Amino acid sequence: MEMIGRQGQSRAPPSAATTGEHCDCLVLGGGPAGLVTALLLAHQGLQVALLRPVIREPAQFARTTAFLTSSITLVRHLGIWPALVDAVAPLKKMRLIDDRDRLIRAPTVTFDASELGLEEFGFNIPNAALNSALEAVAAQTAGLTLIDGEATEIASDRDNAHVLCADGRSLSANLVIGADGRRSLARKASAIATRSWRYPQTALTVNLAHSVDHLGISSEFHTRSGPFTLVPLPGQASSLVAVVSPDDGQRLMSLEPDVLAQELTRRAHHLIGALTLTSKPAAFPLSGHAVTGFARGRIALVGDAAHGLPPIGAQGLNLGLRDAVHLADAVLAGRRHSSDAAHPAVLSAYNHSRRADVWSRTAAIDIINRSLLATLLPFDAARSLILSAARDIPVLRRQLMQAGLPPPAFEAAMRRLGIRADDAR
Repeated sequence: MEMIGRQGQSRAPPSAATTGEHCDCLVLGGGPAGLVTALLLAHQGLQVALLRPVIREPAQFARTTAFLTSSITLVRHLGIWPALVDAVAPLKKMRLIDDRDRLIRAPTVTFDASELGLEEFGFNIPNAALNSALEAVAAQTAGLTLIDGEATEIASDRDNAHVLCADGRSLSANLVIGADGRRSLARKASAIATRSWRYPQTALTVNLAHSVDHLGISSEFHTRSGPFTLVPLPGQASSLVAVVSPDDGQRLMSLEPDVLAQELTRRAHHLIGALTLTSKPAAFPLSGHAVTGFARGRIALVGDAAHGLPPIGAQGLNLGLRDAVHLADAVLAGRRHSSDAAHPAVLSAYNHSRRADVWSRTAAIDIINRSLLATLLPFDAARSLILSAARDIPVLRRQLMQAGLPPPAFEAAMRRLGIRADDAR
């Protein structure tokens, strides 16, 4: 057995005599996907540890995430909704606006949650409030230990996985769960093949106040460089994700706040009035990745460690939360036959449960994003035809809305874990 470290070197693992704390499951990563995974596993009676990085995202960036209704059911079940309710905004409608100035333009289409019998598609939640609420609940959860630190090396043998921390601490577990982001050490240690790609785009994020009420409508402008999406926040405020060219992103980030606000107001066509920045803008290059499997040996992957998508269609973190539920469901089923959380049957079930959902969403988001960049007339005609049909044909519009929601298998997994929408409210 060899240890795999962040720099790719191999060396002998710590001996059994020097190995420190042991648990059933060790989760690496302190983001929402990791915290939810740890909580769900602890609720099943397992001894769980979560190793979280000491350095967190600066609060001034104030990023948010759109949670679909099924993810809100999970949030309510975990008991953190009371800490969030004043900071979230419902997403009642989603409006698509073609702003590409092409010869053939698609019509504006509005998707209304009420057509699916829902009060809202979900809620927009500030990441900082979400993480704080999850950490507070985790700190009070029996069987769950929070550890501040960073994994530097991981190895597996027949019975356990071993993790060496930057401070020299050594941890072992039956199952290590990588929720450690796009540069996942757990993914590297698992030797699961990964396909990665880059887009000629940069995503700019910032929170905004505005002079016109958003009315619970999320507006997505389709521009030549990618989506320009305004997502409601409480009051007359919204979060923005603007996908632009790298040069444009660099130029926008160099602007003074009031000048940037004026530029964003222009790009939003004054749809919600004059915009004012309420957080520090951030920008990051757009890329994607997908693993060929979700578990191997004694390592399972969830969240960004397993898949990375452009910020389109509210799929990223919602996919990660579905990873958490399906992994907990697989472990629960496996415990009927074995106490080993990394039993081959558990990992096989988890692999099987995630393939279709993750790979289909990854392909769909990739196609949507690349179609916005395409300049060929047939692509424009196809988009216009599809969106015109969605606007005019209610059955098709409902089918498209339903396609963006989680598959029935996820709802079934939540029920097996005792997570029900009626109980959570």
